[in-house]
Amino acid sequence: MIAITDYLAGVPLFLAYFALALLLTGIYVVVYARCTPHDEMALIKDNVPAASVAFSGSLIGFVLPLASVIENSINLVDMFLWGAIALVVQLATFFGLRLFLPKISDRIANNELASGIWLGGISIAAGLLNAACLTY
Repeated sequence: MIAITDYLAGVPLFLAYFALALLLTGIYVVVYARCTPHDEMALIKDNVPAASVAFSGSLIGFVLPLASVIENSINLVDMFLWGAIALVVQLATFFGLRLFLPKISDRIANNELASGIWLGGISIAAGLLNAACLTY
């Protein structure tokens, strides 16, 4: 017969991975918000859908590869390092898009929904590609 403690043996490791994932996600939110010219949180509080869509897409684009990293990492240090790479890729996606659409932040701040959807979609697409590349 298997004891309940056998079933719960993985809980500490689960909690460690989950806590690190929350920490990395929090770091991502702060870094991304500071790197973008527009103030996502203020715009979202002001009920600007373009900002909400763009920021949500960016967050999903980060969490997708982070989930892949969690699944494929060999330990917490490995997870942290590859999570940091996922963060850099999402930031590079935003700055790369700005090369082609330099006024995208202004458009999002002006609640041009198409710009928010485009940025959110590009962020998710980059995250999916990033997640696929992180499976080793």
